[in-house]
Amino acid sequence: MTGKRRDRICLGTIVAAHGVRGEVKIRTFTEDPEAIGDYGALELEDGSRSFTVERRRLTQGGVIAKLGGIDDRNEAESLRGQMLYVPRERLPELEEDEFYLADLIGLQAVRISGELLGEVVAVQNFGAGDLLEVRRAGSAQTIYVPFTREAVPEVDISGGRLVVDPPDGLE
Repeated sequence: MTGKRRDRICLGTIVAAHGVRGEVKIRTFTEDPEAIGDYGALELEDGSRSFTVERRRLTQGGVIAKLGGIDDRNEAESLRGQMLYVPRERLPELEEDEFYLADLIGLQAVRISGELLGEVVAVQNFGAGDLLEVRRAGSAQTIYVPFTREAVPEVDISGGRLVVDPPDGLE
């Protein structure tokens, strides 16, 4: 199975309402948190609504943003937990050995020995760095592999796989 190409990329998630004038706190997945508004309107996952970022400012853990059309706390609160997407073509072109984290989902995770470990089903970050969530081959069980050069020495998007060397004790 080759890596699944995404036509939309998630740039962040709304984690809370902020204040009474419709601002929201967004945990961003962009390299520069303030860049979340640089790629045009942000869409909800189901495509039902889109929002322009009228203004934003850095805060611990993300940005506080005023989204167009959201004018009070109740509207902002109704968006809690929503993921925000943009079409992939709006994002910058990548250098040769670069990729978006979304490109890792669906790749086969193979040990250095060549043995199949499983499939990458998500990329998580609980605050201490990116983790690949890998569903074990032949199982519903998942494990987390740190997304570091030591634990993931090779990423081959076009080949649909990545090589993992899980730290001792992970399994």
